[in-house]
Amino acid sequence: MHCPYCRKTDTRVLDSRVADDGSSIRRRRTCASCEKRFTTVEQMQLMVLKRSGASEQFNRDKAVAGVRKACKGRPVTEDQLACLGQAVEDALRLSGQAEINANEVGLAILSPLRELDEVAYLRFASVYRAFESAEDFESEIEMLRTERRLAQTSGDLSATTG
Repeated sequence: MHCPYCRKTDTRVLDSRVADDGSSIRRRRTCASCEKRFTTVEQMQLMVLKRSGASEQFNRDKAVAGVRKACKGRPVTEDQLACLGQAVEDALRLSGQAEINANEVGLAILSPLRELDEVAYLRFASVYRAFESAEDFESEIEMLRTERRLAQTSGDLSATTG
């Protein structure tokens, strides 16, 4: 680690603390040469293994950009997209894996997108899951309807028992 003041490499860690819900470490350091103190933050680098076999660093903006296309013309705000991107990154980091398959990134996007906007979800799922026919759309729509009915039924049950 180079000192940001004098650029010497002889630095010493004074204190380390877990930060950001355990996803990073904050270190307080001192430089042996100029004796100034500074703070560093270390975060696990999350890598995505692409279908081609190449590996690249996870980019939340890139994931959100794909979702943004599916949300075109829908009542979804940039703030909601930013929250979705954060939720996806958090879910991937919580998996504990340093390298995630690109397919898992898509799966991590599907669930929060379904909660955000069903039409955008269908658009994204149609590309991600490579829908080939109207039947693919119909079966996905039926699954959404079934989930909605189950949620309403369990909500009705909790209202009558409470």
